[in-house]
Amino acid sequence: MDTETLPPPPRETANPAPQRPANSVRRTTSIDVSWPDGIEGQRLVIGAARDVVTPVGGGTPRTMAEGSYRARLKEDKTITAIESDPAPEGLSQLVGARAGGHLRMLLREVMPDLIAKTHPLYLVLDDLSGAALVSAFAWSQWYPDWAEKLRQRIGEEEHDKMMSQRVNVCWGLQEGHSGVQPGGPPKNVADADAGDVRNPEDPHGWHGLSDHEGPGFRRARRIDVTRDEAAGLLRIDSAFQDSAAKPDGGRIAIHEYLVRATADLKTQELLTLEPEARILPFSECPGAIANTQRLVGRKLPDIRDEVLAQLRGPEGCTHLNDALRALADVPELMAELQA
Repeated sequence: MDTETLPPPPRETANPAPQRPANSVRRTTSIDVSWPDGIEGQRLVIGAARDVVTPVGGGTPRTMAEGSYRARLKEDKTITAIESDPAPEGLSQLVGARAGGHLRMLLREVMPDLIAKTHPLYLVLDDLSGAALVSAFAWSQWYPDWAEKLRQRIGEEEHDKMMSQRVNVCWGLQEGHSGVQPGGPPKNVADADAGDVRNPEDPHGWHGLSDHEGPGFRRARRIDVTRDEAAGLLRIDSAFQDSAAKPDGGRIAIHEYLVRATADLKTQELLTLEPEARILPFSECPGAIANTQRLVGRKLPDIRDEVLAQLRGPEGCTHLNDALRALADVPELMAELQA
């Protein structure tokens, strides 16, 4: 593939979030990662999530559920400590596990009640794996030679092994694409202003975020759900962004998607699905969107499993998949809305 003829990757944020619609449910989640003890120390991960209902007349929302956690992770993503509020049974079993695909399996084993309740804390725990994988990106904004420092710290052989394992893990990193080209990926994988998810015109629109000084990473999500009784539809408007703090005080984003969808109010069948790539690292990345139409016709409660079955590896985008999987909780959120 001739990477020089490709269009530039999308690099324009949709932030800030829109104001909350009347008679809607909004779920917001965030994972903030920092390194209080320096680049060679353990990561501090702070997760937070909240579900709120905005009344028919608009205005101040009512909190349905909320949760938070603090965790420590070693460089290899092993969890060394975690505490949360609420504290679900089985939380202590996460200590010693690594934040990756196996952690998601472990969550399903040890926290079935949390999943059954579709509590927002589960989503932000489930998201720990993806956030841990991308969070080291934060250091590239503070140290231009960060990639070389990483190579030196872990050794040439281990570094090459790590890079080779990236091939075909997702659509954007398929063999032959610019992200896995000989000599390394393009240098400008991130140059988009992340903006701020918080809308100054809607002070109740987001839960409190964990802002801090120094290198830091944030994964932020928003899901708005409304009922359209006249059309018999459930309408979904969601957003997903990975960003990092900059030394000048701003933020730079590396991944951002919007996902708009409709589902049948009675059957919960997904009728339309419209992902929009706003910020991505490589020119090929938006190509993953086309395959998401495989999910149309599926039931919302089944979306987590359907994403894994239909959009695995190079058939999908890791970050878009994460945004889509969260739609499985929409039916429970919908139950709070006034008909």
